Formats: sequence, C-alpha cells, structure tokens
Amino acid sequence: MNQNSLQCACRTTEIEFPIQIKAVVIDLDGTLLDTATDLAFAANKMLQELGKPELPLATIQSFIGKGIQKLVKRSLTNSLEDEPDLELFSKALPIYERNYGEHLYTHTRPYPGVIEGLNALKEDGFQLACITNKAEAFTLPLLRATNLLSYFEIVLSGDSLPKKKPDPMPLLHACKHFQIEPCELLLIGDSLNDTIAARAAGCNIFCVPYGYNEGRDAHELDCDAIISSLLEATKLIKKIN
Repeated sequence: MNQNSLQCACRTTEIEFPIQIKAVVIDLDGTLLDTATDLAFAANKMLQELGKPELPLATIQSFIGKGIQKLVKRSLTNSLEDEPDLELFSKALPIYERNYGEHLYTHTRPYPGVIEGLNALKEDGFQLACITNKAEAFTLPLLRATNLLSYFEIVLSGDSLPKKKPDPMPLLHACKHFQIEPCELLLIGDSLNDTIAARAAGCNIFCVPYGYNEGRDAHELDCDAIISSLLEATKLIKKIN
C-alpha cells in the first residue's frame, strides 16, 4: 500500500488520499468540545432535584450524542433505549436545561488539536460549518465562550431544521449553502449519528476516537479514516476550486 492510500478498518476498499473537497463540516460535542463533565453535572443536579440517585460520569457520557432530550430520558431511566414516564420527563427537562445553562462551559474546553486544525483549515481556504444535535440556545453560547464561533460560516443546531443527524438534511443544507455537491463535503464527527448522516448524504466522513459514540469504539464505524485530531485531518484532504 503506498503512502497516498489507506485501508480503513471499517471499509473494504482503499481510499485515495488526499481527498479532494471544498468544505468541511464539524460536529460539536465529542469532536470540537469536551462537554461531558458539564453535561453530566447538569444531569446529576437534575436527578438530585428529582430525588433520584446520581450516575457516574462514564455512564452519562455513554448517553451523549442524540440531543439533550434523549440525554435526559436516558439519565432518568439509566438506559439507552427505555422511555421514562411522560410526566416525569416533562418535569425533568426544564430542570436539566436550567442546570446546564448555568454551567454550560464550567469545564468545557476544545480538544487538543482543535484550534490548530481550525486555523490550518482556514489557511487552506476551506469553507467551514458546525453541525450539532445540541439546541441552538446552548450551541451558540458555547461556541462564543470557547472562541470558536468566528471560524464557521454556518452553524446548524438540533433545532435549526425539521430534521437532525442521523438524517442527512443538515449536511445537504450545508451543501446547498456552500453551493457544492455532497461529494465535495467532508464531515468530521465522533459517532454513529455522524456516519449514518454522511453516508445518506453522499459525503466523506472522518471520525475521531476520543468522542461520545454511546460507549462504542469509533473504529467500528463506517468512516473513511480515523483521525487523532482535527489537525491530522488537514493532512488527508486537499482544497479544490
């Protein structure tokens, strides 16, 4: 195998690098920002107020990835799939949102290589977007507080469009915004949600191994490459006009 191709463990065909693209979309939680500690703190404060036992950080981290409503449901049931009592959920959600809003970026920080990677992508002329399932009320303040907002031409949150990841709608919306074809877009994410959305949209997909893939190993995902950081991603792509 030559240095310009890579056999990804999750694919049966070789991908030729560098991949030629025009724009890069990046996930938020678990890809750009390490938000788990603040998300878990809010979940446990919610459970405290409801008189329920707290959960370990590792457990709550495995619940991250499908938006705050799903995180609240999973925290209430201590399960990935079980549904809580509707009345309990209706009571719990605003408690969670209040606590998370009060501690939105107490411990949240960009992962290593994020700032360097974003700067390199900008210098190379890529158009950038952030697409997340987190509600806009939390997404924009987080990006501002961590000085990341200015890097992105467009930010799509979980409530920006009628559908969110794993539906391809947000990625296709970004393609339309950038006036490019899906094959000219790269998504960098950390979860099954990201890979399903990218494959459905026809986009390229890189995954980081350090994020919140519901407790699963990122190497199991159907991606084009596993990258250790955003900075590493810049070595595997090339800007086309």
